[in-house]
Amino acid sequence: MTDSEPRCVEETLGCDQDDIERVGPAVERGRTHSPFLRFHLESKNPVATAVCAGRLGEALALARAQGEDGDVMAALRRERTGHALALAIGDLAGLLTLEQVTATLSQLADRVLERAVAAAIAERCPGAPVRGFAVIALGKLGSGELNYSSDVDLLFLFDPATLPRREREDSGQAAVRIGQRVVELLQKRTEDGYAFRVDLRLRPSPEVTPIALPVDAAISHYESSALPWERSAFIRARHAAGDAALGRYFLDAIHPFVWRRSLDFGAVGEIQAVTGQIRDHYSAGQKFGPGFDLKRGRGGIREVEFYTQALQLIHGGREPQLRAPATMDALAALGAAGRIGADEAAALSDAYRLLRTIEHRVQMVDDKQTHQLPPTPEGLDNVAQLHGLADGAALLDLLRPHVESVADHYGALAPQSQTRLPGSAALEERLAGLHFPDPPAAAARIEGWRSGKARALRTAAARDPFEAMLPGLVEAFGQSSDPMAALNRFDNLVERLPSGVNFFRLLEARPAVVDYLANILSHAPTLADQLGRRSELLDGLIDASAFAPPPDVATLADDFARRERRGEDYQMLLDRVRARVNGVRFALGAQIVLARSDPLDAARGYARVAEAAIDVLARAAIAEFERQHGKVPGSELLILGLGRLGGGELTHASDLDLIYLFSGTHEAQSDGSKPLRATDYFNRLAPRVSAALSVPTAAGPLYDVDLRLRPSGRDGLLAVSLPSFADYQASHAWTFEHMALTRARPVFGSPEARAALGATVAEILQSERDPGKVAADARTMRREIARHKPAKGPFDIKLGEGGLVDLEFLVQSLQLIHRTGLDPRMDVALTALAEAGLVLPDLVEDYRLLTRMLVTFRLVSPQSAEPPPPSRALVAQACGLADWDALLEAHDEARQRVSQSWAAFAAQAEE
Repeated sequence: MTDSEPRCVEETLGCDQDDIERVGPAVERGRTHSPFLRFHLESKNPVATAVCAGRLGEALALARAQGEDGDVMAALRRERTGHALALAIGDLAGLLTLEQVTATLSQLADRVLERAVAAAIAERCPGAPVRGFAVIALGKLGSGELNYSSDVDLLFLFDPATLPRREREDSGQAAVRIGQRVVELLQKRTEDGYAFRVDLRLRPSPEVTPIALPVDAAISHYESSALPWERSAFIRARHAAGDAALGRYFLDAIHPFVWRRSLDFGAVGEIQAVTGQIRDHYSAGQKFGPGFDLKRGRGGIREVEFYTQALQLIHGGREPQLRAPATMDALAALGAAGRIGADEAAALSDAYRLLRTIEHRVQMVDDKQTHQLPPTPEGLDNVAQLHGLADGAALLDLLRPHVESVADHYGALAPQSQTRLPGSAALEERLAGLHFPDPPAAAARIEGWRSGKARALRTAAARDPFEAMLPGLVEAFGQSSDPMAALNRFDNLVERLPSGVNFFRLLEARPAVVDYLANILSHAPTLADQLGRRSELLDGLIDASAFAPPPDVATLADDFARRERRGEDYQMLLDRVRARVNGVRFALGAQIVLARSDPLDAARGYARVAEAAIDVLARAAIAEFERQHGKVPGSELLILGLGRLGGGELTHASDLDLIYLFSGTHEAQSDGSKPLRATDYFNRLAPRVSAALSVPTAAGPLYDVDLRLRPSGRDGLLAVSLPSFADYQASHAWTFEHMALTRARPVFGSPEARAALGATVAEILQSERDPGKVAADARTMRREIARHKPAKGPFDIKLGEGGLVDLEFLVQSLQLIHRTGLDPRMDVALTALAEAGLVLPDLVEDYRLLTRMLVTFRLVSPQSAEPPPPSRALVAQACGLADWDALLEAHDEARQRVSQSWAAFAAQAEE
């Protein structure tokens, strides 16, 4: 909250004659139907005089001024009463929106709290600063939506090290006494009334804990033993008064408790359980009609809030834009993000606004914290007429469609549970009907899960959603191409799950994801293995965006680098980036398996993801290294990508071929507390970058890094200066090193440094060479590769005869000899060479077919064996062929053309 918003209200209310004229009827309705408003309208207070004259902005300014004069307890009450009067009349006159009323009341509460905390500390320790004591606002005050006559939900926290206290006074006792005085200043009734009622029951275990908690003890509670409903409560938490740094420290620390990175469909069940308890407790107000509870009744305010919060808890950990604390802001964000339909967001917002407005009318009558429509006809007519309607029947007619709409939307929030899968012989019969080839074995698997042998299924919290999703899962497996493979891989997954609650709830809530899972487990052991390590990878597939190509490198890097909380250390950053990168890589693999993407497009997506990961993790490693060693003036790290990374097409299993370089001179020295000469500096930094990319963390592995193509290979330095690199390549490099440079591309460094490196590579590649020597060296190297790394079989797309290595050797040799088609992208290079008449034009499509097969095989048959029969149609479809036989024919023809082309070129070396 800021002070600018209420001042804006003060400055605009009652500024034209039309506004003033609209105030008169509102004042009259207030006098007639609200004893509370009548009492204050007839007082001699200057605020009342201004209100009756229609000058509402002036009335609010006067109320604020009264809160700053005299005894603090009296001043706070006068300010609150003045605001209550002016805002009520402005609301009744239609001059203020619900949002303006609730925001102004919330900012008033913030000011009152700030003065109360300052007064409580000053009374006990005169002259002491306001520190070590923080007030966290929850509920409607936390979201800036405070009711007209509402209590304020607060959490008092203190820091024992900085809290002002009297000599020999325990910090806990001092904090409790400060808190007690704050409560007294706000809610004690005097001749001036009260300021705000205070509710401290949202603190941990309120029946046994003191009203003010040590901040670290509170953090420990939320990290380890908090109840599910407390997550939704903290969606709307914010610092409201007292020590702002202490408040931020607490909220930052509990951020992961509230906003979980993995999708949490359990939030729906947890919130609906709370709803059921509320309905039971307030059963008298559930039926719509006179006496209906606007807040807690079926289809009431609380159900809009809970509906919104459930969706925020499910998705907000991954989508920060959904974390809006205010209900209508959150509904708008959910609609904009496509989590709910635009019509649904509008309907719920309209209902919420009307329900809250009528709740305010009920509270205006006697300034009571009530949420129920009056149970008597007379009382209902009175509230309706205060609102400007004819009678209570008109009020019920106005509310009814909105209440029914809310109830319908909220009731549809939870997934509909299916019939439980049977056991024993009936289970085998059911599995046979679902086309499982071995029903007894499948039934044994299922009964094994039910027995609780797996750790993930030993609690009722896990078994309940497991049984709920099991019928849909088994049916999806039965419809897959290989039901038993899917079932067996799911068994492996369940065995490795540390906890299955959220995973099973996701499958229960999203039937489409169950179908995706069945196909992934049927066809893709690589992805199934990843799921076994991190089941939350499946979360990403609930979004349509998961099936879109990854954006450009800069956009990906921005997403990977985006922090979710303050105080993130280096290790946390590595874990977070790994989780995000692997999530995108998993989605790309799923696109191929689910026939949502051309494998060539996925390969380019894999490369963009890797380049973005290099950007983010290299920057992080550099920043960490600079803490001790500073920077080398005039120098920076450069990374040259080679191989498939340089060519911009990776597979799911590709490693990263890198060369580390640095600009500037090797004689420079860093400027940190532990200075290093440039060569030592960058050779110590390079392994840090490699480790950031490759060392497994809690979030799993990322990439293997291959540095063998650096100058002098394994015997060379990890990082050399750009001039040294240019000299080595010009004077000492072998032919195979120049061949590798044909697929080189700068992937890290400033734009200027990348341009300089790119120019160096281009100059090297444009050098004249002996064609016979290039051909002879290439033939020798290919033989060495075949000797040391023989093909694994006829489907080794990369190493087998006529495979991608043969094609790459052909292309790279021709590029060096003819200095034509010098582009790291293989299809672009091949097209240029074909146009120059140096290769068969058909080799362009042969390359694309072989690459599609390689990318798909890395998922479906990672050992390069012939895919299982159920997966062959998938591979053929991914490669653009009608069936497996057609793919085999096209594959054989492509391999034959590549083999013949390479053999013809290699033969030149023997002539």
